[in-house]
Amino acid sequence: MDTDNRDGAPAAPAKSPSRARKANRKPSVFEVAGKQFGRAADALGLDEHLRTILSQPKNELIVNFPVRMDDGTFQLFKGYRIQHSNIMGPYKGGMRYHPEVHLDEVKALAAWMTWKSALLEIPFGGAKGGIKFDPTRHSRGELERITRRFTHALGSNIGPEHDIPAPDMGTNSQTMVWMMDTFMNSGSRERKNAQRGVVTGKSVTSGGSRGRSKATGQGLVYMVQEWSEENAFNLDGARVSVQGFGKVGAAAAQILNRLGCILVAVQDHTGAIINPEGIHPKRLKEYIGRTGGVAGYPAGDAVDKETFFGAEVDIFIPAALEMQITAETAPLLKCRLVAEGANGPTDLEGERILAEKGIHVLPDILANAGGVTVSYFEWLQNRRAEQWTLEDVDTRLHRQMVRAYRTMRRLSNEHRISNRTAAYLHGLMRIQEVYRERGIFP
Repeated sequence: MDTDNRDGAPAAPAKSPSRARKANRKPSVFEVAGKQFGRAADALGLDEHLRTILSQPKNELIVNFPVRMDDGTFQLFKGYRIQHSNIMGPYKGGMRYHPEVHLDEVKALAAWMTWKSALLEIPFGGAKGGIKFDPTRHSRGELERITRRFTHALGSNIGPEHDIPAPDMGTNSQTMVWMMDTFMNSGSRERKNAQRGVVTGKSVTSGGSRGRSKATGQGLVYMVQEWSEENAFNLDGARVSVQGFGKVGAAAAQILNRLGCILVAVQDHTGAIINPEGIHPKRLKEYIGRTGGVAGYPAGDAVDKETFFGAEVDIFIPAALEMQITAETAPLLKCRLVAEGANGPTDLEGERILAEKGIHVLPDILANAGGVTVSYFEWLQNRRAEQWTLEDVDTRLHRQMVRAYRTMRRLSNEHRISNRTAAYLHGLMRIQEVYRERGIFP
């Protein structure tokens, strides 16, 4: 038998390729979400049976449905709707159209919606859904047929008192209007108009809420303002970088610009640009609307990924896909604050590195909760047949998010835990209380 040369002990067996791959494998996004949940559950001393219940979604729906293309051929699409929890109210969460949509991702996103709604004290649970395809490769007619067929396939699994979808990456108000119309015309005529609330994020003319399109970015800015006041930091002249310049990133950049912040770096799926003198967010948004991405924008220098992440800024806003701040990118960051506009942009190792560097984090379940909060307002307006003013929506949003921020900071200080764990903690405290009151049927 082979031995080492020090003490005659047997040499350790060589790792098999499969074991080596497992050791080097990065955790999936659902595993990251589970670890984050586990930290808060430990801090709270969550009832063990609730830890078991909340570790997995209640329902996982996968549908495969055919759609006729413009050329007369048919394609089969795979759609998901994951319903994590409804103990606090109807399931609630976005619909994502993206080629990388997969089961683990949607499960994580649904769980984050549960904690987000509970943190903001909104009477909703958590859900998420989507279709695995690239919407940019399809015509408007094909997108309408894909959306309507998906809605029909979901059937009674969604509804204004059961599960309420909303826009997410790759979808918009038009997508939601198609979903609403399909649902309204597929069921009973009784109380037909009350079914407008089956989705939120609709256009204002079709029953949506004023302020919904900018709500996630607006809410994020409210949280940045709270952080700046707490830390005596002047936003006027603050330098900002944004990853992802869609609905969230663009809205946040424009609102921060009006507060005096300077956008100096932007990255999206087409590339990255930097301009130390400042990038005009509205002009960049218009350029992206014409070209599809930041690549080639004349008022900025093209840079690589490492240079973008290493830009010296005060505030970094990840507003793209999950798992972007990692062991590779976190060491590059030179900022005071990370305000998570995206869901799950920071993995476990990235979070550890940010803490070591002393970078503050506004966690996703708080920072990007403006969208679900105004979705709740839209749902209320539909139920009451009302239309609120933009000023009323913004005032209510500000009040709700500031309350959540201050609760998070209080728990963080009391328990000496991170902002993320404190945000989870408040949500879990409320969920545990409801379970203790209601019990588990039967």
